[in-house]
Amino acid sequence: MKIVQVYSPLNGLEYLLVHKAGLWQEVQEVIRSVDGQACRVKISREKTMRGRVLYSPVAMNRAFASLLASRQW
Repeated sequence: MKIVQVYSPLNGLEYLLVHKAGLWQEVQEVIRSVDGQACRVKISREKTMRGRVLYSPVAMNRAFASLLASRQW
């Protein structure tokens, strides 16, 4: 996966960049290492998109959780 946009409430990103640059690097590495195509496992049941394969938020959360856990988060 890749970071396309960043939303930084209360200047959270700026704080990380100045005070915890190592943490921001780790977060970026984890995001880059998640395989987005492996998370396309949800089959849509919506009327207009029935049968289409979509990204599964549950699978994506599991991927992030396992990669962050391997880094002692």
